Amino acid sequence: MTHVNADLVGRVFSGTPPYVVSAVKIAEFADAVGARSPLHHDPDTARASGHADVIAPVTFAVVVAQRAEAEYVDSPEAGIDFSRVVHANESFTAHRPIVAGDRLHTAVHVDSVTERAGIAMVTTRCEISDDTGAPVSTVTSTLAVRGADA
Repeated sequence: MTHVNADLVGRVFSGTPPYVVSAVKIAEFADAVGARSPLHHDPDTARASGHADVIAPVTFAVVVAQRAEAEYVDSPEAGIDFSRVVHANESFTAHRPIVAGDRLHTAVHVDSVTERAGIAMVTTRCEISDDTGAPVSTVTSTLAVRGADA
């Protein structure tokens, strides 16, 4: 049996400081995932394509989301033992490209907690926005939290 607190479903965590996106972090992430487009590495190419600076691969949003999800996951009231967590699913919806220089704010929504056979399936939705409040990306993540007997 797990001890994940289902009473937090519907709660929003938004206390994580803004994430400032840098060209270096974009290039490192792009290299790590094998994204070879010059839009991720060359500011001149990115500007010629209408962007203010280099843009991140769509999945870069996971860097921002996981940082913000820690506010919920690490909360003692959540009841999540991270040593028992396995990532079950992740999806991305890009509302616009993430660009070097962005300051991104994240609201983590606890969408569901479902228990089956000693495993809690926890689904969060991270709504990432810029300084103006405009949506940038939505990251939906499902974590499988194994109970002590699983």
